[in-house]
Amino acid sequence: MKKTLIALALLAASPAAAEPLRIATEGAFPPFSEINANGEVVGFDIDIAKALCAKMERECEIIAMDWDGIIPGLVNDKYDAIVASMSITEERKQTVDFTNPYYSNYLVLLAKKGSGLTVDGIAQQAVGAQRASISSSWAEEQVGARGDLRLYDTLTASFTDLEAGRIDSIVSDYFPALDWLKDHPDFEVVGDRIDIGDQIGIAVRKDDAELRDALNVALEGIVADGTYSQISTGYFGTDIH
Repeated sequence: MKKTLIALALLAASPAAAEPLRIATEGAFPPFSEINANGEVVGFDIDIAKALCAKMERECEIIAMDWDGIIPGLVNDKYDAIVASMSITEERKQTVDFTNPYYSNYLVLLAKKGSGLTVDGIAQQAVGAQRASISSSWAEEQVGARGDLRLYDTLTASFTDLEAGRIDSIVSDYFPALDWLKDHPDFEVVGDRIDIGDQIGIAVRKDDAELRDALNVALEGIVADGTYSQISTGYFGTDIH
């Protein structure tokens, strides 16, 4: 605890601490991030980002970005960090650095109730997934070259096509799928959730170890003081850390 307090004190005293911490998110991934009726970016990731900023005694500036351009924007200094439920992968680690994980993710296959579809039969389905995501990577491996895999710019767009019957199923992250199913009782999770060891972290530039370490300290702080659990329970009914 003493080390944590010292680290936070040093961070608050640094010149960078006076400047807003620019944090990018997607804004199209409910309940983690979405644009509300007032044009504000809201969601679990946003609340976590703001809690981290508060713990670091930094003003928080939230920037909504398209998923495909979110890493290039970080590398080109358009913002300082990405809090967007981003999976920590070896490929991404070649370009950016990550904090410690702040939750674990699973995948699920969604389809209309009574469809008779199975996870094992995914190669025979018209299946959707968000492009440049863990979901699409897993789906590509399962579907193979002859399968009918359709990639979408946002997860929300894949949900829309599933509901309209333009595809048979989608591969989705677990928590967004559960959130969508609340308002779509005609659909269901097919089989069990799929554990691929997916860990979610905050991305920073490779030359910004100071910010990475400060975010790790702040994350430890909001877990220890109960802030993380309070935010998580409000969205999911449980602590997902």
